[in-house]
Amino acid sequence: MSMYDMDLDKVIRKINSKDAQTVGLQFPEGLKMQAVKIARIIEDETDATVIISGDPCFGACDVSDWKMKDSVDLIVHYAHTPLPLKYEVPTLFIEAYSNIDVKKNLEKCLAELKGYSRIGLATTTQHLHLLAEIKDYLEDNGKEVILGSSPSTRKGQVLGCNFSSIKDLNVEIILFVGSGNFHPLGIKLFSNTPVLAMDPYNNEIRKMDEYADRILRIRFARITKARTAEKWGIIVSSKEGQYRMKLAKEIKKTIEEKGMEAYIILADNINPDILLPYLELDAFVVSACPRIAIDDSQMYKKPLLTPQELEIVLNKREWENYQLDEILFHERYR
Repeated sequence: MSMYDMDLDKVIRKINSKDAQTVGLQFPEGLKMQAVKIARIIEDETDATVIISGDPCFGACDVSDWKMKDSVDLIVHYAHTPLPLKYEVPTLFIEAYSNIDVKKNLEKCLAELKGYSRIGLATTTQHLHLLAEIKDYLEDNGKEVILGSSPSTRKGQVLGCNFSSIKDLNVEIILFVGSGNFHPLGIKLFSNTPVLAMDPYNNEIRKMDEYADRILRIRFARITKARTAEKWGIIVSSKEGQYRMKLAKEIKKTIEEKGMEAYIILADNINPDILLPYLELDAFVVSACPRIAIDDSQMYKKPLLTPQELEIVLNKREWENYQLDEILFHERYR
C-alpha cells in the first residue's frame, strides 16, 4: 500500500468530466517515483495523454501552468493545497494525505508535553486530515488545543514560506506534526514559543531549541560577512507564487541609498550555479522562496540573505528581532 493517498478516482473523474485530452502531472521530489505508475493508470482508464513535469516542484507557488499552458488541458498537482494565485491552466490539487499511523507517537508526545496545558497544533498538507484525531487525543488527556488559521492557509496549516496560522496563538508550546526541520524552525522563530516536532515517519519527537540556536549562529555568521559587501545582487524568481519584483525594487533602492550598488537578477530555479557568473558581486538577497537562503546556505560561496537579514546588515533591524522571511499571498508584492 502507498504511504500516500493519491486519490486516483477523483483524478480520473475530473479528467473525464472535462474531457481533457492531454493532462499534466506535477509532483514534489518525494513523490516523483509515483509518476509513471499514475500516468499509466490515467492513460489506461481515460482517453488522455499524460505529460509528466520533470522540473523540480517546490509547492503550490510553483505550478508548471505557464510552462504547460500550450500543451495540456488540465494539470494534476500533487501534495499541496491551492494558493490564491492565478493559474493559466485548470489545476486539480490532490493533497496526497499520508496514510501513516500517529497513535504511538502521540503517546510519546504526552511525556514531552508534561507541564504544558495550552497547546498549539500545526502541520503541513499531508497531515491536515489527522489534526482532528490529534486534537481529540490531546484533549482526552487533559490538554487545551488551539488551531490557528490565516487567509492563505487552512486551519492548522503552515507552509515553508508562510507561518501566519501560528502567529498570536497565545499557547505555551506548539506541536508540529510532519517531517524535516524547516517548518518547525519557522514556527519557533515566528512564534518565539517552545516547539515540539513529531516526525511520524522516523518515530522521532524532538525539541527545536538546539536546532534553532544552531541555525541562528549560521545566519549571524552570514550577516556578519555581508557587512563588508559593496555590490549586491537581488534575486527574483519568475515562479508565480514567489515573484516579488516590487520588493526587489524596494531593496535595490534601499541599498543604493546607502551608497552601494545593487542589481536585480531574474531566474526560475535558483541555485548556486546561476550566481557563478556574477563574480564582482559581493553578496545576494533572495526575494524568492525563503527556504533557499536557510536550507541551502552551505552551497553558496558568498552570503545569500533574506530581506529581513539585509535589514540587520543595514542597521534597520536589530539582531534580537531576527525573523524568517515570509510570503503573504493575500498581500502580494507586485
